[in-house]
Amino acid sequence: METVSFKNKHVDVAADLYFPPDFDPARKYPAIVSAHPVGSCKEQTSGTVYGKAFAEAGFVVLAFDAAFQAASSGEPRQLEDATWRVEDFRCAADHLVTLDYVDEDRIGVFGMCAGGGYTWAAAMTERRFKAVATVTGVNLGRLLRQGDMSPDAAIKTLEAIAQQRTIEARGGEQRLDSSLPPSVEKAKELGLVPPLHIDVAEATEYYKTPRGAHPHGTNLWSFSSLAPTVWFDAYHLADKLLTQPLLLVVGNKPGEFGAYRDAYTVFDLAASKDKEILVIPDVSHYDLYDQPEAVGPALEALIPFFKKHL
Repeated sequence: METVSFKNKHVDVAADLYFPPDFDPARKYPAIVSAHPVGSCKEQTSGTVYGKAFAEAGFVVLAFDAAFQAASSGEPRQLEDATWRVEDFRCAADHLVTLDYVDEDRIGVFGMCAGGGYTWAAAMTERRFKAVATVTGVNLGRLLRQGDMSPDAAIKTLEAIAQQRTIEARGGEQRLDSSLPPSVEKAKELGLVPPLHIDVAEATEYYKTPRGAHPHGTNLWSFSSLAPTVWFDAYHLADKLLTQPLLLVVGNKPGEFGAYRDAYTVFDLAASKDKEILVIPDVSHYDLYDQPEAVGPALEALIPFFKKHL
């Protein structure tokens, strides 16, 4: 594995390159861009679980940190701006095509959770991606617009963002929000427990314990940066532009983040002639991050999919 960086405009995007066994730089390899969940980092599931497995199967894998987050540069920190997030993917493709050992005609793209939603959107306008796969992909724009489930939830969120931008424009302190409670104990105290709150409960158990915790996986976002993501729709134009072979992997335990629903929405909309949903029994959103009984079946579908199309 090699740590590298590439540019997205003025930002240095940090990434890890994973190599196949017996890697030979004189050869040409298929490659996969791997994107992390919201609030996560390349050292978690997108890199050390799926990225590593894809490399062991023969692919060069570029697992990157979103611009403004984790080990990537960019100020203000923790921007969760969908326009930047999607551009990261195009810049990742730019980097891969400069590497002599990457076959530019065999590049695929993979994303987890909200990184999956950004993957769908990026693939629509980046034709260098020849195959598209996601695990428990989420349309973050849809989730933010949903908010507290009230009829005017999106407008209330945008009004609050506008107020916070005014505060920060006048020199006030940046507002960093967390999508999770600070601990498993706090989640239980707040009543955020399965089955109604399975995603929040299990996300907290993943990110806030030694199971998955990493210093760069902060689960923080700059609240004032969210307006473009509230506006963002990972489904938009999928019926016209999402034409590449598509594999969507989800567990059969639906959670409040909506990955199960989003997978079927994208599947129905996608213009892809070759598309498939794999629903893994008795598996939840966060089981698919690192639990062998979930990751194993996912990889049993993902690796042959990428080998077939790349």
